[in-house]
Parts: sequence; structure tokens; C-alpha cells
Amino acid sequence: MFSVQLRFPDATIFQFPSFTVHRQPQLASKSSLVSLSSSSSWRRATASDAHNETSESLERRWDSLGFNPVKTDYVYVMKSSEDGSFSNGSLRHYGNIALIPSAAVLNYGQGIIEGLKAYRKQNGSIILFRPEENALRMQVGAERMCMPAPTIEQFLEAVTTTVLANERWVPPSDKGSLHIRPLLFGNGPVLSVTPAPEFTFLIYVTPVGNYFEGGWKPINLVVENVIHRATPGGVGGIKAIGNYAGIMKAQTEAKANGFSDVLYLDSVHNRYLEEVSTANVFVVKDNTICTPALRGTILPGITRKSIIEIAQSQGFKVEERLVSVEELFDADEAFCTGNAVCVMPVDSITLMERRVDYGESRFVVSQQLYSALTNTQMGLTEDKMGWTRVLLI
Repeated sequence: MFSVQLRFPDATIFQFPSFTVHRQPQLASKSSLVSLSSSSSWRRATASDAHNETSESLERRWDSLGFNPVKTDYVYVMKSSEDGSFSNGSLRHYGNIALIPSAAVLNYGQGIIEGLKAYRKQNGSIILFRPEENALRMQVGAERMCMPAPTIEQFLEAVTTTVLANERWVPPSDKGSLHIRPLLFGNGPVLSVTPAPEFTFLIYVTPVGNYFEGGWKPINLVVENVIHRATPGGVGGIKAIGNYAGIMKAQTEAKANGFSDVLYLDSVHNRYLEEVSTANVFVVKDNTICTPALRGTILPGITRKSIIEIAQSQGFKVEERLVSVEELFDADEAFCTGNAVCVMPVDSITLMERRVDYGESRFVVSQQLYSALTNTQMGLTEDKMGWTRVLLI
């Protein structure tokens, strides 16, 4: 028996009997149109379903969006069977989750997260950006953490279902995006260090604005040479939930000292660049863009992968290799990439008593790549890469 229960007032569960047998052929292909029939056995969220939110208050909220959770309408829940497979996913009203004290995720951190976004096109339709990459990355992370994972088709249908059910929370194209947070965790009881017997796949969404306060503007980083984000052989290359708590101390101290975030070095030589707290890092010199190679300690960011492909298509030489901290002081420009930050230029980087400023570059390269990426994500230009999926409302 599963111990995870969602406690919601008037907890109506919207089952999808077609979930495990009907596959939208459009959903399985890139740049396709995805539509869930209005005759399905679930009802769309309406203003009367909201948690004291009216259309007028939603419009006001768009103007003050930050990067904080907002209570939306529905979450998606799917649980594993005894054989490890997932089935019978359903929508439930947004609310608290009840876990038994011995749940593996609480005792031993057996869980992973994902992050992607939905964007509102100018014509009102909704775009997902490369969600199959998130599905693949969740499967890789689940294998490392000894967990079963939903199939790629199940992941895509769950994301689509959740976004459409919360469609009214997708901001206008010029106001923000809908952050989609899939979770996979061991909810079953354990006492010894062992994989959970039961698992839950859950998705919630929230409208967001810019990750950093002040909007899209260059950030100031400080190099951390004591605390390390990941070690060889660990789980730095996946989105394990425990990866993020370990960096909070360095990040908190950096922000208290006036910096935007932290740039971490490798734990072996304490010399080579790895990541910013929640983003990959790139260094620009002339027509060459360098980024740390994926060696198991660096997250294979989907935005990172996309920027590499865009940069190469624009004629830049891209090198994935060891990038020493000394190279920062000879670079023309630096920027970060990630689902939350998109492409964020770096204004300065401080290493102990040394500081390098990139303001004279006018951030030409990061601005160029940012525009190319966001124009594709928001459907403002033709998707020549085949990365987007359009949802019909």
C-alpha cells in the first residue's frame, strides 16, 4: 500500500483512462501539434476552481512575477507498481503531500527533480521546449539513484496534461513563463539504507518571471575555493535533490557580500571551472566559446546543449574541455545558461582579491545567443531545430 497521499479539500481525482493506451502521434514527434480532447474525463480549471484568484488579480500578478512558487490549480500524480512500472496517472487539486516518517526520500534523499518551461505564444497557444530531453535526463538520474522512471511517452503526456489543466496560469508572452517541476521520489518506507519499495512521480507548475532580482541584467559572481558542489563518482551529473542543499551555505554568504551567485571549482585540483549554483558556465575569447566538459560532476543542462548547437550554427567554435580559472582573466565575455536563468551575461567575477569585469564587451555574444534561444522558445521565429511542441488550447 502506498503511503503518499495528497490531502486536498474536495479532492476530486481526474483519471485519464486513455493514459496508458492512447498515444497522441503528434506528441511523439518534434515540433508537432498536441491536443487533448475536451471530451476527456477531466474538466479544465476555471476561475471558479481557483484559490481566491480572479482573472483581474492574475493580470496584476503578471506585472510582479518573480521566481517564487505560486499556488496553482492542479498537480499530476502517478505511482509505481510492484514491478516498477508507472500507470494510472491523474490530476488532483494542488495541496499538501502527506508522507510517512520512514519514507526513503525523507531519510536518505532518494529523489530527483526536473525543470522545464511552457511559454505563451502571441497567438495564445502554448509551447514546450525540448521536453523529451528532460524525460531522458530523468531516466538517467533515476537509474543512478536506483529508482524506476516513467517512460518518455508517459513523461511527455503527464507534462502536457498538467500544463493544459493549468493553462490560465501561463503568463502572456512578454510577462514570464510557466515553470514545470517534475519530481520522482521514494515514498515507500525504509529503515536501512536501501531503495524504497514504492515511488511517486509528481508534477506541479508555477508562473515565474526572472530568476535573479532586477530582471535580465549582467550578474556578479564570486569563485568559491573551499566548498565544492560535486565530487568525482558522486551525483553532480544528475538532478539529485540533495545536490542543492549543499550549496546553500556558499550561496547565502555570497549574496550577503553583494554577489549574485557562486562559481564552483573542481574538487580535485581546485582550479577548473565547473558550474554556477544552478547553471552551466561559458567563457568567450574571440570567436571561441568554451564550457567545462561533462565528466560526471557537471549537470548536462538542456539549455547548455541548446546554446552549444545554436552557437555552432552561428559560426562560433565551441570547445567542451577543462577550463581553468585563470582563463577568466583573459576572456572577452562570460555567461551562464540554465532552465531558470536562460542565458545570463556575467558582469564580473571575483576570485579572492582579483576581479575581472566584462562590461566593455557589451555582452554581445550572450545577447546574440539569448535572442536566438528565446525567440525559438517563445515561437517568435521559425523553429529550424525542431525543438518545440505546440499545445492546442
